[in-house]
Amino acid sequence: MHTKSQDFVWSTEPNPHHVRVRQISKQHPEVKELIGKNPSTIFFIIGLVTAQVAGAYLLKDSPWWLVFLVAYVVGAFVSHALWVMIHECSHGLLFKGKVPNLLAGILANFPHIFASSVSFQRYHLKHHAHQGEHDLDADLPDFWEARLVSNNPFSKMLWFLLFPVFQVCRTARLNIELFDRWVVINWIFQIAFDVAIIYFFGPKAFVYMLASFFFSVGLHPLGARWIQEHYLTLHPTQETYSYYGPLNKVAFNVGYHNEHHDFPSIPWNKLPQLKTKAPSYYDSLISHQSWTKLILLFIFNPKLSLYSRMLRKEKIKIEKETESKQPTAEAVA
Repeated sequence: MHTKSQDFVWSTEPNPHHVRVRQISKQHPEVKELIGKNPSTIFFIIGLVTAQVAGAYLLKDSPWWLVFLVAYVVGAFVSHALWVMIHECSHGLLFKGKVPNLLAGILANFPHIFASSVSFQRYHLKHHAHQGEHDLDADLPDFWEARLVSNNPFSKMLWFLLFPVFQVCRTARLNIELFDRWVVINWIFQIAFDVAIIYFFGPKAFVYMLASFFFSVGLHPLGARWIQEHYLTLHPTQETYSYYGPLNKVAFNVGYHNEHHDFPSIPWNKLPQLKTKAPSYYDSLISHQSWTKLILLFIFNPKLSLYSRMLRKEKIKIEKETESKQPTAEAVA
């Protein structure tokens, strides 16, 4: 493991989740009982979408200051919860079969204004399979992005505020197909929803949803989730952190991130049980207790920046390098 000034932390160690899941499965085979689907999640999706639409309707004639205030205090939490629902759909944790989960994700996507559910599924699954491999893990900042933001507090705040923009830019470097008929379907339904909101409720309702979306992933205590999950904030070698604070109650246990990466086939409602069944593996890891404290720490601590991430060489590149070092038949002869 090594690093240098203005560079990420590079590791030669394997993905820690791939190692730990084998250990836990061997020592605690009962955790496999937690793997399965949670179809009742669809009712939470319907309820959250309905709540956000109702909020937009109630604010359609309100002053602009109230629109943004409610978006920050209430709407951001609803929008973030819907992100968690999309995340569940991306792992197929609601229903059997690909199509029902895709449709559920598209429904959860409506209040986010931008069609992103289907695309998110594509690059998020790559993140699980290739954590830390820069060209395949869109959760990692681009090299230019890290240089641009640096460790300046104002730059970090601006980065949080525009986080969705940076996230979209990252997907361009992935060598995967991010455009297909399901992406088109996602956009058709999303545009229809957006037009309906503007036509029936007006621009303030639309802006309420848009502001809720940006706050839910940006300059807000909820935005600390993106730092909590994989930034090296508390330990130089632990690359994934869980959050066990009170906001898990309104974020569908998304803070249980080590648990999720170890067993991505366990739905959100059973992740706390996983921690209980294998306490020696999770209690020994450093964790976060406050998203608010974390976002302030990240912004104002000059030692923390977008470079505070762990990278590793891609598996394919390692295999090619290994093959190139193998002696040829002629050399052996």
